[in-house]
Amino acid sequence: MIEFEAPKPIAQQQFVLKTVAEEMMRAKSRYFDDHEHEIPYDYIEFMHMAMRATGAGSLAPKEKKEEAEDPNKPKRPPIGYQMLAHMLEMLSWGDVGMYLVTPGGGLGAAAVQSAANAEQKAKFLARFGEAKPTFAAMCMTEAGAGSDTSAIRSTAILDKEKNEWVINGEKIFVTAGDKSITLDEKFGKGFVVVWASIDPSAGRAGMRAFVVEAGTPGVSVTKMEHKLGIRCSDTASIVLQDARVPFDHILGSPEVVKDTKGFKGAMATFDATRPLVAATGIGVARAALEFTKEKLAENGVTIRYGLPRQKLTNIEREVIDMEIMLRSAWLMILKAVWMADNAKPNALESSMSKVKAGDAVTKVTQKAVEVMGPLGYSREFLLEKWFRDAKITDIYEGTGQINRLVVARQILGYSGAELR
Repeated sequence: MIEFEAPKPIAQQQFVLKTVAEEMMRAKSRYFDDHEHEIPYDYIEFMHMAMRATGAGSLAPKEKKEEAEDPNKPKRPPIGYQMLAHMLEMLSWGDVGMYLVTPGGGLGAAAVQSAANAEQKAKFLARFGEAKPTFAAMCMTEAGAGSDTSAIRSTAILDKEKNEWVINGEKIFVTAGDKSITLDEKFGKGFVVVWASIDPSAGRAGMRAFVVEAGTPGVSVTKMEHKLGIRCSDTASIVLQDARVPFDHILGSPEVVKDTKGFKGAMATFDATRPLVAATGIGVARAALEFTKEKLAENGVTIRYGLPRQKLTNIEREVIDMEIMLRSAWLMILKAVWMADNAKPNALESSMSKVKAGDAVTKVTQKAVEVMGPLGYSREFLLEKWFRDAKITDIYEGTGQINRLVVARQILGYSGAELR
């Protein structure tokens, strides 16, 4: 059963994270927006130490201690994804661009978590709890395969003599791609998870994910995107030219059979992470809404809740509508992450929360700029930045249009080929 009151561990976490968001992120928002691609080393190091101290730095599976369980003691329900959603919302309230350079596994680790075996998880995920901050990223999008991930043309051919996979292809719009694949003495050895086909004639059945570590010969960053928002975060193009990785770096079976398990592995990753991306958008929208209400209050405008709409001023109605959009989107996210925590299939709820949040953050930040007028458009305040940061919520990890298709297919029972 879903509970709407945050469990005690989450409430405690939020108290600490708010200080980080205010003092380390919000205070530096304008600087890192103006200095695109400059790496906030102080923030990264602080977050890495904090996560290690709290045990949040490692995603590796931990051995369970053999302890006698008290049969009368109720088991605490899992709250891992719920805790992440609250954490990401708060950090994004501070600054979503800086949140995106928080050290850790990101989408790359999520792919390993979804598709790897126990040995691979132990090997690749343990590094996120080591001494240096480490990054990982997902390499899926290509110039000819954006939202239609089944159109990926990158290939991975097995060199049987050397027992290595030879990968060729180009990936674009890789979030944290540069920090994940480039060796930096201040960071641990990161990796990217590259989606490629081991048999192009097999279609989706031939798609597999491969862990490609930083420093691998033949892998290079060819471009760093200049973006509208989230400018602190690097978004890279990565070329793989005869890049060789060990045989056991494939996630999933190397055999091609007549199913789509490889493709489903990718989609399972998104089912877990789309609500988390949605939560980052809610953080941005909340920042804009709170700022707007604060400025209105300073000018003597208070929101009279509880009155019929016809008795409210236009400004009051608009602010209340913004709050409705924000809260309804957040409730959908809570449901999706609760289902993820309890191992319930959440493909429908995951995409629904992403669609709703993408709409909400775009509309809320735009309306906030409009309500504030010239001050909203001015660089004197961060409102215009939040407006720019907001739109990406509706684009990455599946555009709003693609997620609407996913929702329709889930509800109507159509396959991807039947409803496009």
